[in-house]
Amino acid sequence: MILPINTYSDTVLRRKAKPLKGADMELEELIGNMFESMRNAEGIGLAAPQVGVSLRLLVVDVSLADGYEGASPIVVINPHLLAVKGFNSMEEGCLSVPDVRGSVVRPSAIQLKYRDEHFEERIGEFDNLTARVLQHEIDHLDGTLFVDRMQRRDRRKIQKKLDAITRGEVRTGYPVVVHEAYDVAK
Repeated sequence: MILPINTYSDTVLRRKAKPLKGADMELEELIGNMFESMRNAEGIGLAAPQVGVSLRLLVVDVSLADGYEGASPIVVINPHLLAVKGFNSMEEGCLSVPDVRGSVVRPSAIQLKYRDEHFEERIGEFDNLTARVLQHEIDHLDGTLFVDRMQRRDRRKIQKKLDAITRGEVRTGYPVVVHEAYDVAK
């Protein structure tokens, strides 16, 4: 089932998500729905808070990106970054922040401890695009959006678009949920 994506101003995107304690049929269904929703929106990563579920769960499938056609989909539950290496800047976008892109500096390689869809513990090493997407989605689990990581001057350039999303002025090719504004100024 295709789930609507929560947008920029939704408070669920600003909360720290809760850890999962185990796998069950509901989780299996949620994972399947998240992959279907992500692919429907032509995304390559999706975190549970983006579909209104405040759990430490994310899915990634970079096989749509050039050069990554053979990549396998990844389910990540309760992730913990163990190590990072190198840094690079790359333009990012987000299904929860439609039609907004911006440069973000992130580690170029990571070591990640997580549980898979069977709740089995894994440790994986990821680099390049896969590392970036995983970090982007882990940020969602911590209540951080990619626009929060942009340099202030670049953020000012996109502020009008962010304000428009907050007002519900959003056009996408996938279903979205628009909520009243969340004050990010704290």
